Amino acid sequence: MQAEYVIVGSGSGGSAMAYRLAEAGKSVIVIEAGGWDGGPFIQMPGALSFPMNMPIYDWGYESEPEPNLNNRRLATPRGRVIGGSSSINGMVYVRGHARDFDHWRDQGAAGWGYADVLPYYKRMEHAHGGQEGWRGTSGPLHVTRGPRKNPLTQAFVEAGAQAGYELTDDYNGEKQEGFGPMEATIHKGRRWSTAHAYLRPAMKMGAELVRATARRVVFENGRATGVEVSHPNGIETISATREVILAASSLNTPKLLMLSGVGPAAHLREHGIEVVADRKGVGQNLQDHLELYIQMQCLKPVSLYTYWNLLGKAYVGARWLFTKTGPGASNQFESAGFIRSAAGIDYPDIQYHFLPLAVRYDGKTAADGHGFQAHVGPMRSKSRGEVTLKSAKPEDAPRIFFNYMSHEDDWTEFRTCIRLTREIFGQEAFEPYAGREIQPGAEVESDEALDDFVREHAESAYHPCGTCRMGAKDDAGAVVDPEGRVIGVDGLRVADSSIFPRITNGNLNAPSIMVGEKIADHVLGRSLPAENVEPWIHPDWKTAQR
Repeated sequence: MQAEYVIVGSGSGGSAMAYRLAEAGKSVIVIEAGGWDGGPFIQMPGALSFPMNMPIYDWGYESEPEPNLNNRRLATPRGRVIGGSSSINGMVYVRGHARDFDHWRDQGAAGWGYADVLPYYKRMEHAHGGQEGWRGTSGPLHVTRGPRKNPLTQAFVEAGAQAGYELTDDYNGEKQEGFGPMEATIHKGRRWSTAHAYLRPAMKMGAELVRATARRVVFENGRATGVEVSHPNGIETISATREVILAASSLNTPKLLMLSGVGPAAHLREHGIEVVADRKGVGQNLQDHLELYIQMQCLKPVSLYTYWNLLGKAYVGARWLFTKTGPGASNQFESAGFIRSAAGIDYPDIQYHFLPLAVRYDGKTAADGHGFQAHVGPMRSKSRGEVTLKSAKPEDAPRIFFNYMSHEDDWTEFRTCIRLTREIFGQEAFEPYAGREIQPGAEVESDEALDDFVREHAESAYHPCGTCRMGAKDDAGAVVDPEGRVIGVDGLRVADSSIFPRITNGNLNAPSIMVGEKIADHVLGRSLPAENVEPWIHPDWKTAQR
């Protein structure tokens, strides 16, 4: 088996790559370890808590014990299915703030400033709503807004305004800062994963999907020539006549590189792996978003708890199955907020997802009865972790150590998150609804008590990235250059969230797809013209928090 381009991973970056390369007439093979994505738990947006907890769709990874979080091991789901993590995620669509990409550029990722990436966001989007001129309207990726009929969803945005924050009608447009509608990769009541948006259309254009597990990249004289895979019939090599492209996630891409001999030489030798290229940055610079759920009792029976019984779930499921409408047609994250934690910070560093139900990500309700919650967390933690090998066996999971809360600023930021959220829930808009605070609980007030709550209850937002950092060719810690080429070898690129120099504001699915789109153009030796537009920055950011 051979193609000009062999892509490992059918997720956000990989599917976008496959589509653009196939569209340009190139021969493409996409390797995917997981299976069919057609099950209702994946396709029904309201069932999002199921696929990320199902071994059939998820790699089932977890972190090492995290010393600053009471040695808890945190679940780290990654999609092992057609469409990758875009088939099991929460479907929230956030581009990131313009300043995130300017920071990438200034850190050595030349050509990745906001002016450079905006045209790719516009090319990939089919936005149903949003700010004219800032959004794409004819791309393969449908981006929609929920109906926002629940009064709690409305109350959250009103409370934000009452607390003195900005409103924004499109956080993916000119103005991220403020409270407003949330966007999602949902189309006609179904999850619009990259399998739907990119992979299936790519296959219609001739791209081939191979169901197998990548074991390592094969090198000849320092050039990637193929990928060794395993499948039920044994082990074979799929040859790439031009390039191998890794889009296997920020956890599996560094693992594959190290198994292939690209990584920190001492670590590779420790596992008896022959060194092809000594790149100390492989697996380093691991980042994520941590978040807390601030949960309130709801005094009126208006939350989604109405459906949290056998009959209610049957109704939601049946309605969705036959009409693709109702609560099952939304991920229920319909209102959002991006705020700054303090004066002197020029763009938002706290994100809110609002949910009209008090529930955990694994689908367990926090308290019997009606409730609502805000997911809140800092956007730019200074803590850094690593992905390393447990062994030289391809079938072994990587060792994932996030090193959460290892920077003292993280603690200050989380306390601020909790206190600012309480203030929002204390506004007039929530007066008819807000009962007692379920979590953390009104009695949890001191810095020490809040820190204890964080240690016990902080959860990953499932946004790992940064483990194959993009940078200048002469940057010893960089793994790929600004065109996604792995430094020190030939014929190998990376096109997923592992190349992010620093984590972006918000959820990572949109920037991961954008990376696939942009790296595809680098492969094809072309680029879209830059668009020099200025994002909205609060005029009083130096002196005011809101």
